[in-house]
Amino acid sequence: MENLAEEKPKKKRNKSSFRKGLITGIGVTMSFVIIVLLIVGTYLKSTYGSVFNGEIIGKLAVINAVLDKYYYQDIDDDAKIESLYKGLVESAGDDYTVYYTADEYQDFLVSTTGTYAGIGAVLSQDKSTMEISIKQVYDDSPAANAGLQMGDVIVSVDGYKATDYELDQFVDYIRGDEGTSLEMVFQRDGEEHTVTVERDSIVVPSVSYQMLDGNIGYVQINDFSNNTKNEYDAAMKDLTNQGMKAVIYDLRANGGGLVDSVTAILDEILPGGTTVYMLDKDGNRTDYTSDGATKIDIPITVLTSEYTASSAEIFTGAIQDFNYGTIIGTQTFGKGIVQTTIPFSDGSAVKVTTSRYYTPNGTCIHGVGITPDIELSYEFMGSDDDEYSVDKDNQIQKAIEVLQEKLGE
Repeated sequence: MENLAEEKPKKKRNKSSFRKGLITGIGVTMSFVIIVLLIVGTYLKSTYGSVFNGEIIGKLAVINAVLDKYYYQDIDDDAKIESLYKGLVESAGDDYTVYYTADEYQDFLVSTTGTYAGIGAVLSQDKSTMEISIKQVYDDSPAANAGLQMGDVIVSVDGYKATDYELDQFVDYIRGDEGTSLEMVFQRDGEEHTVTVERDSIVVPSVSYQMLDGNIGYVQINDFSNNTKNEYDAAMKDLTNQGMKAVIYDLRANGGGLVDSVTAILDEILPGGTTVYMLDKDGNRTDYTSDGATKIDIPITVLTSEYTASSAEIFTGAIQDFNYGTIIGTQTFGKGIVQTTIPFSDGSAVKVTTSRYYTPNGTCIHGVGITPDIELSYEFMGSDDDEYSVDKDNQIQKAIEVLQEKLGE
């Protein structure tokens, strides 16, 4: 018994020695790591500012180690890294200053350029059943050429079952490289059909138009993308050839887009002068102007809503400040700031708010919006069973009334 009692202190001493050795080893390792972090941190601080110093980098390393050791599931390293980038950008506290992963940036480019490689169909999803159906098929698109129609229900694409995915995830299986093909199974009138569709470059239409009674042109602009100016020019040329006497610009569903796009269109409409200007945080000013060479000499109305935002408000504000048309509808959204997108070599990007913009009269509408000349809330004048038509749209009818008065009719 005594021998056994004497052996216990020996084991304790060995354990203590091991613990001391372990602690010493960790200490040496951590000292080395800290030295390296301090060296790297000093370089980063001198190069990139006070945020990136040894203390901050060391704390990030410790937090990462804690997550790896104690979090109940494994965390993907790429997800950690992307979250670090996103968190840094979110420190601006600005909803419009955003970090995009490579995939997110590609989606963003589609929304701003209006171009992608796909089949040329607009899809919608029933959230209760997850069923995905075709809402619209663009003319002369791969979808149209394959015989797909509005109302068709998509069962699968290349074996991926539609109801297993959220719409934005499923769209990734439809888009792809130009010239590649996909196999789609769809339902129509209860019967399943299979088609092969070859992806092509798709230009998303941003302008639609028609001639209304009394030779009043109606031009709906849904966004200001790279293609909008060309689409606008084609619409105005056709309407002019039809004998257009006045025009309604419908921006009620226009959430904005590219500054260069909207100012190029304003240059076609307005007399000479500044159409919008920007000021950055240092007070540097950038002006966009119209030369007046192609100004429109027919009566104009602009329709707005609470969804009219950003570049659409640049359009509205310029027309209003030039006193060149009548604004009809409801208060606009109130986004009076401008973003610049900076892409990176790995495919990701940062969109940064770089300036405020001001209407020609020097008004910043951010957080306020633009008040129409005639305030009128939207009302559908038909019955619940009627389909939408411009004849039953009270705001369009009011615009027609205003234009007819200006035409003396």
